[in-house]
Amino acid sequence: MQVSRVRTLRDVQRILRVHKEELREKYGVKRIGIFGSYSRGEQREDSDVDILVEFEKPIGLIDFIRLQEYLEGLLGVKVDLVTRGALKKRIKERILREVKYV
Repeated sequence: MQVSRVRTLRDVQRILRVHKEELREKYGVKRIGIFGSYSRGEQREDSDVDILVEFEKPIGLIDFIRLQEYLEGLLGVKVDLVTRGALKKRIKERILREVKYV
């Protein structure tokens, strides 16, 4: 299966929406959103997609990495995956203001 590269915030949202139930069942994703250049409409050809994720319960590092790789396969671009708890205090408020949840 050849995956096409996402181009816009809408592309990312559409793909995540289609796979939302699978993300919940397979990885325990409670909430997922996009922040950074895609959420601001400032993405470039080489931009990664910044994704904020909340889980129903804590997951291990291996499952976290598997989720990141799964999202990269779905979206066709590099994904920076982060949890709310991992956000640094100095940028947390900005990210939480700009995140677009699916």
